Amino acid sequence: MNDTFADDSHLPFWKRSHYLDRMTLGQLVAAYFQHYTIVAYLAVVALCMLGWAMRPAGLWQTLGAVGAALVVYPLVWHLLHQYVLHGQWMYRIKWLSPTWKRIHYDHHQDPNHLEVLFGAMHTTLPTIAIATVPMGWLIGGAGGAFAALGTGILTTCYYEFMHCIQHLSFKPKWKWVQFMKQRHNEHHYFDEDGNFGITNYVFDRLLGTFYEKKDRPERSPTVFNLGYTEDVAATYPWVKELSGGIASGHPRRRALARD
Repeated sequence: MNDTFADDSHLPFWKRSHYLDRMTLGQLVAAYFQHYTIVAYLAVVALCMLGWAMRPAGLWQTLGAVGAALVVYPLVWHLLHQYVLHGQWMYRIKWLSPTWKRIHYDHHQDPNHLEVLFGAMHTTLPTIAIATVPMGWLIGGAGGAFAALGTGILTTCYYEFMHCIQHLSFKPKWKWVQFMKQRHNEHHYFDEDGNFGITNYVFDRLLGTFYEKKDRPERSPTVFNLGYTEDVAATYPWVKELSGGIASGHPRRRALARD
């Protein structure tokens, strides 16, 4: 496992490890807009705007495509988070196990590690396109498709930034951000089987996965390994081999124990 306290300050910015619980809001903003994932997302948004300019849809069609993307995206994200990222099937398939490790297992192993907080683009971009482009095309043709895709990507940028905020070591002033942060921290540090929404818990309420800590008296023993235990790894060893082991305790306490 990586040593979260290793001194890498002498390395170039994105060759260092960044931990949100040791960053200020200003440092997060600087890191966020320098990260290649966000730079790539914004570049795709610019291409969508160019595509819309070349093949424009009408005003109401464009607004319809944007609105549809804004409505559908939270549901798609919730379902993917619950049934794919927290599903007990990807690590059972050898060629999919590295993807599952990268896109979610590593994040739960150390929730504040910025480098594994952002989604992997080879999984996020196709997913956003599948969720938004057909719907946008039906509403407004090519222009609608560009508008819906751009909206989906901008929404992803918002999700990623708010996700960072939820792991940042500071107390937000706005009550609604405090509420989101608390629910997401419960997902990471108390019980992973719920509060899948990141920034929107409407579908958690509708699908019965919303909770507050007081509703669940006992901490989940698999909150940091998502159910990928030593017993599971005996049959499906690939994630363990890639990770150098399995950890189940709090990441900061694990790091202190190694020192």
